[in-house]
Order: sequence, then C-alpha cells, then structure tokens
Amino acid sequence: MDFDAGSDDDVFEDARDRVDRPMLRLFTGYGRGQWIAFVVGLFSSIVARMLDLLPPLLLALAIDAVIQQQTAYSLFLVPDSLLPGEQGAQLWLTAGIIAASFGLGAVFHWSRNWGWNKFAQHVQHALRTDTYETMQRLNMDFFADKQTGEMMSVLSNDVNRLEKFLNDGLNSASRMIIMVVGIAAYLFYMNWQLALVALLPVPLIAVFTKRFIETIQPKYAEVRSTVGKLNSRLENNLSGIQIIKTANTEPYEADRVEDTSEDYLDANWDAIETRITFFPGLRLVSGLGFVATFVVGGLMVVGQPPGPLTASLSPGQFVAFIIYTQRFVWPMAQFGQIINMYQRAYASAERVFGLMDTPGRLEEAEDAPPLAVTEGRVEYDDVSFSYDSDDDPVLSDISFEADGGETVALVGPTGAGKSTVLKLLLRMYDVDAGAVRIDGQNVRDVQIQSIRRAIGYVSQETFLFYGTVRENIAYGTFDATDEEIVAAAEAAEADQFVRNLPDGYDTMVGERGVKLSGGQRQRIAIARAILKDPEVLILDEATSDVDTETEMLIQRSLDDLTADRTTFAIAHRLSTVKDADTILVVEDGRIVERGSHDELLSADGLYANLWAVQAGEIDELPAEFVERAIQRRARTDADD
Repeated sequence: MDFDAGSDDDVFEDARDRVDRPMLRLFTGYGRGQWIAFVVGLFSSIVARMLDLLPPLLLALAIDAVIQQQTAYSLFLVPDSLLPGEQGAQLWLTAGIIAASFGLGAVFHWSRNWGWNKFAQHVQHALRTDTYETMQRLNMDFFADKQTGEMMSVLSNDVNRLEKFLNDGLNSASRMIIMVVGIAAYLFYMNWQLALVALLPVPLIAVFTKRFIETIQPKYAEVRSTVGKLNSRLENNLSGIQIIKTANTEPYEADRVEDTSEDYLDANWDAIETRITFFPGLRLVSGLGFVATFVVGGLMVVGQPPGPLTASLSPGQFVAFIIYTQRFVWPMAQFGQIINMYQRAYASAERVFGLMDTPGRLEEAEDAPPLAVTEGRVEYDDVSFSYDSDDDPVLSDISFEADGGETVALVGPTGAGKSTVLKLLLRMYDVDAGAVRIDGQNVRDVQIQSIRRAIGYVSQETFLFYGTVRENIAYGTFDATDEEIVAAAEAAEADQFVRNLPDGYDTMVGERGVKLSGGQRQRIAIARAILKDPEVLILDEATSDVDTETEMLIQRSLDDLTADRTTFAIAHRLSTVKDADTILVVEDGRIVERGSHDELLSADGLYANLWAVQAGEIDELPAEFVERAIQRRARTDADD
C-alpha cells in the first residue's frame, strides 16, 4: 500500500502553471459549438430582465397619472391618441400591461433556463469526454505518480464545477449586468440627480470585489488540491480494505483519513471565512446606498432637496426609485457570489486544461498506416529505454529476434525489466534508442490501435471490469457470439467453473472481479485473449495466480493457443517456459544469456542458478549469486 498517499503537493500544480487564459479557452474551444443555446440564453435573459423591470415603472405611472392625476397618462412609444382618457380605463390598461409583462416574462425565463442549461450541459459533456480521451492517450508513466482519486477529482469535481459556472454563473452574471444597467437607465430617465445618489456605492463595491478576488483565488486553488488528496486517500483505502482488515489497521487508517479530511476542512474553511466576510460587507455597502436614496428621495418629494440638489420628485417616481434601488441592492450583493463562482471555476479550468496539456502523449502521424502482420516476426534492434530522461536506463542494448510462430520466454530476477521489454512492443512507451519492429514495420510508424489489435496481452495483474463474466471475456471483441465466448472459456479451462456460478456467464463479477478468486480471474483474462485470436501473444506471468493442477490445465490450452502464433512469455516459474524456442535471461535491463533450456543449464550461469532455486537446491548455490540476489532485492525495494 502507498503509506504516503496524498502527502505531496497538488500533482497538477505544474500543469496549472502552464495553462494560459483557461476560461477564454473554455468558451472558444467548447462553447463555440453551442452558440445557438448561448444566444438563446443571453437574448432571453435580456428580455426577461427588462420585463421584470417594467412593473415598477408602470406603478409609478399609475400613482402619478391615474390615482393622483398629477401628470398626463402616457406610455413610451405609444401615441397619446391611442390611450384611453377615462381614469378607470387607464387603470385597467396599466394592470393589463403589468399582467402581460409577467406572462411574457415567464416565457422568456423558461427559454433563458433552457438556453443556459443546454449550453452548460453540452459543454460539460464535451469537456469531460475530451479530458478522458486525452488521459487515455498519455504514456503509462503519467499514471505512475497519479492516484485514481486525483484524476477522478478532475474528471468529476472540476468538470462539474465548470458546468455550474456556465449555468448558474453565467445566468447570474447576465441577470446582474442587465438588472444593473437597466435599473440605472430607468433611474437616470426618471431623475438623474437621485440616480447619482443611488449609484454612489458602486465604486466602493468595485474596490471590495478586487480585494476579494486577490484574496480568494489562491485559497480556492488550495481547496481543489486538498479535495483531490482526500479523494485519493479514500479511493486508496477502499481499494485496500481487505489488507486494512487483515492487518487490523482500521484505527491507523481512520486517523489518516481524519488528517487528510482536516487538511481539506482547513483549506475550505479558510476560503469560507473570506467569502462569508465579503458578502455581508458588500450587502452593507449596498444597503447604505438604499438608505441614502430613501432619505434624499423623500426630501425631494416634500420639496426640500438637500445640498446642491435641485430636482423634484413625484410620489410615484419615489415609489419606483425605492423599488428599483431595492432590486439594485440584490444583484450588486450577488456580484461577489458571481466572482466567487468564477474564481472556483477558474481554478478548476486550470486543472482540466493542465491535464489536457500534459506532455507525454504517444505521437502518431496523421497518415500512419495500420500494422500489417504477415508472418508475425518481431525484432528488437539495440533498444534502450528509461522512464525518465533524468534517470539511468531501465533497458540497455536489447537486441533479439523472434520468427513467426516461435515462443520466446523472458526470465530473470524481479525488477530486471522483463515486462518493460514487452510493453515497448505494445507501444505503451516509446524507446529512447533503437527500434522495435513487427514484420519489418517500426511500431512508431504505424497506427497504435492496429498494434494493440494484433497483440493479445495477459497480465500478471488481472483486471476485470464491473459486469458479467460474458462481458469480461468479450471485452475488446464486442461482436463475439455466445458460442465463441464459450469456446474461448473452454480453451482457458474456465467454462466449467463459470457454469457453476450462480448465473453462469451472466454472473456479475463485482468491482475488479472481487467475487472471483485470483485463479478464476486469470482464466477469464486468458479466455479474453484467446477470443481475440491475436497474431502475437504476450503472457506476463499468465499462470501466477493459479494452483499447480489448474496451471497444468491452462498450460495445455496455452500450448494449443501458441502453436501458430508468435508468443512471448514472462515467467518466474521456469518450468512453464522450459520448452520455449528461445529463452532470454534478463538482468539489470540487459540480456545476459540466451538459448534453449538445456543450453542455458549447460552454461551454468544465472539461468542455471534460478533453476536450482526452484528445484530446492539452495545450499548448492554459489555465494556470488546469493550476494547479487540480496543487492537486487535491496534496489527493488528502494525503487518500490
């Protein structure tokens, strides 16, 4: 288990630093495809908000022109000759227009919500799928220093946060801008002097907001980092729950979860304290503007404008001013929440696009041809490789050939580089020097998918997806018939135990195949490879999790499977590969011996010593071999 999971800094910190203008990239890269929904949302917001502002203006007209009859009854853009002259008719017309504004406003509020939600949901979908596809194309070394919880945090939490901003944030921002601009226009239309008083808080609000942005941005970045670490800790512990129980370490792990959760609590509470201090302060400033408007407006109504002000104000205009100012306070106070959502979305966008910009993708030319396998001949030509350019090579000067239909075994101590050799054939990584070829074609010059279609791979670490036995056998060969699936299971010695399961081939295997034993999972993985019927087969400790009797049965099936195809087998049980055409002995990233089983035994080298270990002849091993084994184990443990 990883005893330091989540203890490092944000693993995406460097990636975030490389991202330039992530929000602009979000809109131009993903919002462009949903411009119709965006326009509908924006246009509907403008119309709906303007209709929301119409009733107070009509109320002022009704008070001054209809009820008190202090002014003439007139409507903007409507000729006076079309308006009724009788007081009751004017009141009913005003009420009808107000009712129509509410009804029409409801229609535009619906289309506003439709537009913003459609825009946000489709951008969220495209962004999540693109991020996942990008992650799939990254080199395997990208995943070596990332935990599942951290990547899930980007794919789920960060993408969801962007969707929330694109929906709620843009909706609120458009409301705020339209309401503020519209109210300001109405106020200046009615009384420009009182309008200046009502707008006095705006500069102070701008100063408050600028300070809030500068303070909250790094805090939200820390929140995103700590939630990723918390997800990693929880995912790591749930995956290792069996070890936790058998090792009786529940209190230890509970303490670690508590510590990680407390880090998230501290970071989140720090941001919350800043936010909850800012919002009431913003509301207080806006409220003071409302009080000033009430006092100055009231004095204007009674004919006593204060100081240098000279304008008069009718009772109806005063009522409209009070209503508008009250409505002005709310969107101005909401401005802080919009900035808050923007900053959280900005931090999430940095992480999402930072991941998408991560270098390390395997390059593939646009015109790369598919791999054409004719004989299945594989050649390694002076190959060297390291996982990191700053580290020493993991493999050096690897050269060998395998003719079509041959079986080549790779053996050697743990950590010697055997699996890495064959992962280069699958092009999980690219070589640093030399070349890997299949039937004369460099694997770097052909389509990656065609390589992996031609190669079947059975790993030592068997992974089954959540689903049925049938679905797991057919994974990668989705068009297989039931008869073909059963035949593959029979060849892998899996059919009999599958039929004895509660629902046979329709039995759910649980997450990662937890409902099956290690040997059962491995036989299903072998059946998956058999069903694929590949031209080249890689068996990486394919029988490591089965008992001796099952291994014998599987080995018999594998002998039939490998008869007509090029096969590479990695094995620690040397008895399973002693009949291979060629055995390569790998030590410290180099091929130190090669030949048949009998030839290698006669050479009395590393292979002969490894064979002696498995034969139980430990007392007869040379001291040099034992010393080197101790040194290798120390290096392997240090690397782990």
